[in-house]
Amino acid sequence: MLSELRLENYAVIDNVVVEFASGLNLLTGETGAGKSILIDALGLLLGEKATSEVIRTGAERAVVSAVFESEGPALRAIEEILESNGVDTEDASLIVRREIAPGGKGRVFINNQPATVSVLKQIAPHLAVIHAQNDSIVHFDAAARQALLDAYAGTDLQSVVDTFASWKQIRSRIAELEQDEQDRMRLLDLWNFQSRELDEARLQVGEDERLETEKRVLANAEKIYGAAMTAFDLLYEGSASTSSSLRAAQKQVEELARYEPKFQEAVAALESARIAVEDVGATLRDYAGGIQASPERLAELEERLSLLDRLKRKYGPTLTETIAFGANVRRKLDEMENKDEVLRELRAKLTAAADDYRKAARSVSRKRDEAGRKLDKLVEAEINDLAMRASFRIVVEENEAEEHWTSSGINQVTYRIATNAGETMRPLEQIASGGELSRIMLALKASVEAGAATRKTSVSVARAPSPAKAAAQRTLVFDEIDTGIGGRAAEAVGKKLKALSKGNQVICVTHLPQIATFADQHYLIEKREIAGRAKITVRLIADNERTEEVARMLSGAKLTETSRKHAEQMIKANG
Repeated sequence: MLSELRLENYAVIDNVVVEFASGLNLLTGETGAGKSILIDALGLLLGEKATSEVIRTGAERAVVSAVFESEGPALRAIEEILESNGVDTEDASLIVRREIAPGGKGRVFINNQPATVSVLKQIAPHLAVIHAQNDSIVHFDAAARQALLDAYAGTDLQSVVDTFASWKQIRSRIAELEQDEQDRMRLLDLWNFQSRELDEARLQVGEDERLETEKRVLANAEKIYGAAMTAFDLLYEGSASTSSSLRAAQKQVEELARYEPKFQEAVAALESARIAVEDVGATLRDYAGGIQASPERLAELEERLSLLDRLKRKYGPTLTETIAFGANVRRKLDEMENKDEVLRELRAKLTAAADDYRKAARSVSRKRDEAGRKLDKLVEAEINDLAMRASFRIVVEENEAEEHWTSSGINQVTYRIATNAGETMRPLEQIASGGELSRIMLALKASVEAGAATRKTSVSVARAPSPAKAAAQRTLVFDEIDTGIGGRAAEAVGKKLKALSKGNQVICVTHLPQIATFADQHYLIEKREIAGRAKITVRLIADNERTEEVARMLSGAKLTETSRKHAEQMIKANG
């Protein structure tokens, strides 16, 4: 649930904070007041693309932030995503902030920790869903239709994704082996050269790091020898060495211990220290004795390292990856040399992979078909509740031809509707009436949300018997989805939004008084000119202020007692 939205230097807004609540939150205001600006800003927090055009004139950057409250499965899903991206979560509150700088650049923070837009996109479905004005016309393509049905059905596509990837990979390997002879010979020449070059180099894992260490020693042999021998002299060899001093001190303390037994431990400690110092000295002496300033070996190392660097640049970038590249080239050459046998094996694997894919895709197709028959009845009932008399059907078609296989299955999903009796059903996206389209999309999304909520509640109840925990809310945002309707249809839409808000937090931008009267929280957006600059404010209104706003929506700028009374009656009836 979205509990707070804050905008700083965004568009014509200098600083606005809106605190939302559960239920139906409605935003109203005069045309051009900036109602949709809030929704656009929220979209940025859900991963939408940002441009520097949103920065308020004269400001260095725009900042949009929000506080979301989550629980249940949504919270667990968010925590898993954030944890996999190195972002810590502390409680059910999630603070998301996005800063937009000139040039479209900016920064993302989640719980005050740096993040990316990619992470925002991953957690967005668990935070809020925005249904923008006429988004159905712009985005309601085949993929969107199928995704909407899958959201209702709770379709798990992982098996289809995995089997499709496996089938596609095997098919690519076969195609690579079956290239025409000229391409094949060209590839063989290249692979033979690469394999020969890498084999001749006789690469070993970690060789470059080991040789770099040896090179450093040889390049600084004189300094290293001098340091080792000086340390040896100070510790062991010199007349004033540490070993000599410790030995002398040990004799004195032994004499002392003859009279005072408590110094026996000190004698042992000095003995241990002297032995340790002498051991270190011996190690330094042996190490120094092994150092040989060999210009020939140094030149040999530099030549070898130069070769390794060149191979890493060509095949790496690391030596481990270079070695792996060589192994892969050798595998390809083996396949080419045993082309016929390898092709037989791959074709057998391809057949098995295709069977696995068909099995997974058909299973998903059956689930979609079953869900489609249920969903179209629900949507038709919802549409008819919105002052329409329409027939609605979801058609799930199968196409098992391999050229139509995708990672989402073998289906083509079509939504068909007849908005008047006796008419032929047509694809939904071809409907011309904006008002009808708005209501149909609301009915569709209300049905899908209801189905998703029912499924999640069932899962939650199965996992945890507490009914309180099973009723987690989602945030659904509608930006002027009531476009093109009025009268009885507008009232029906208001009732539908109100019903949807019983189990979800609904935020809606509207210009219709019939819908505004259903609000649990009513926010007024106003734009004024102060000191020669536009300033937008957003405030929660109630009682008389709310009556005045609904009356304005009814009658325009000039309010009358009749419009006030009408507004008061509507609020009372729908509140």
